[in-house]
Amino acid sequence: MRADGLEPVSSSKQPRNPISRRQVEAVLSRSSAAFGIVFGLQTVPTLLAQVDETSCAWMLVVVPAIFGSLLVAMLFSILKRWVRGAHGLVSIVYLLALVTWPFAVVHPIAPTDNQWLYFLLTVATVTAAISFGIRLALVYLVVAPAIYAVVRVTPAGGGAPWERAVLDAVYAIILGGAALLIITMLRRAAAAVDVAQATALERYAHAVRQNATEAERVQVDAIVHDSVLTTLLSAARAYTPEAKALAASMAERAIGQLREAADASTDDASVMNMERMVDRIEASAAELPARFEVRREGTLSSVMPTAAAESIHSAAVQAMVNSAQHAGEGAHRWLSIGADDDGGVLIEVGDDGRGFDAAAVPPERLGVRVSILERVAGAGGRARIDSAPGRGTVVSIQWPAPRSLAADREEELSAEAHE
Repeated sequence: MRADGLEPVSSSKQPRNPISRRQVEAVLSRSSAAFGIVFGLQTVPTLLAQVDETSCAWMLVVVPAIFGSLLVAMLFSILKRWVRGAHGLVSIVYLLALVTWPFAVVHPIAPTDNQWLYFLLTVATVTAAISFGIRLALVYLVVAPAIYAVVRVTPAGGGAPWERAVLDAVYAIILGGAALLIITMLRRAAAAVDVAQATALERYAHAVRQNATEAERVQVDAIVHDSVLTTLLSAARAYTPEAKALAASMAERAIGQLREAADASTDDASVMNMERMVDRIEASAAELPARFEVRREGTLSSVMPTAAAESIHSAAVQAMVNSAQHAGEGAHRWLSIGADDDGGVLIEVGDDGRGFDAAAVPPERLGVRVSILERVAGAGGRARIDSAPGRGTVVSIQWPAPRSLAADREEELSAEAHE
């Protein structure tokens, strides 16, 4: 038990964060940056051994530029900002170093040796795969090793045999091509997962809305069939004052039934323990792809009508689905459940995501109005939505409604009946 009285639900009920394109990009960028730094450190002994073979001015510019760009790529990969631009900087700096290398040679390297830039060639092709589109990355994959091979067979590059230069270039192309293939496949797989998750969420939300609409339609249809149509038929055949009075009485009863159907839950005599309903809500939270921090406060030992429990459960699930769909990636989401002062249940579904203007939601959008607000009110509870653009959303569900609100509602209905 925590000091604040909230008992966290077992972590086994919480799903792992779903794989997304953004997460895959973060892993790829950090891995490539770390890979570049490790290879750069391995290049240092060769670089120091060849420091006298190129001009000092060229070394003072190229070495800090290459290693500095690798550090920049790692920094922005950790910060998750300007990642592609930072990796593109590594590729461009390396290509410029490769092109200017023959003009800075003082003493050519031996034909059997490799210039220190060669050991960073694969690093450059990997960063190009992170930064550029697949076509431009393919061009870079071929052009950079080809430039190295051409320079190597020239006198400034050491006059290496063309067979050795071609083999070195092909080896670099194979390594870089394998990295490009892996990066492309992971990106496409993550994009497919994102599409599948979005589709599943949309279908789940659509099913919840359909279920709420269908349940209310069935209830209203029954009242219309049993009371309203009978009243209309009686009124159509009312030719005498007595018949008209009877039709008026039947109409008054039918209106009363419609009002009760809108303001009260169904007359189901079965009851459900509140703890069981809460367990169902937590299980539904665990099944959603978006992670919710679940908190419990106290013990709920009361019972409630089964119909009301179903309505509260459906409203809470709809609130979580809305948060999963619209809060945005990376938002912190929570589900808080506890007992209120009247022995009822108080549920809060919140996030610190995008938020929205509740007054701007069109009437035809049933997810908020029917599946949350009216559904909870119909079950005898109260729902409130606090949200603003950029400031997150909090949906509070309380059952039963506070006594003061229930009394005000009864007085309102009584005043309407006497008008």
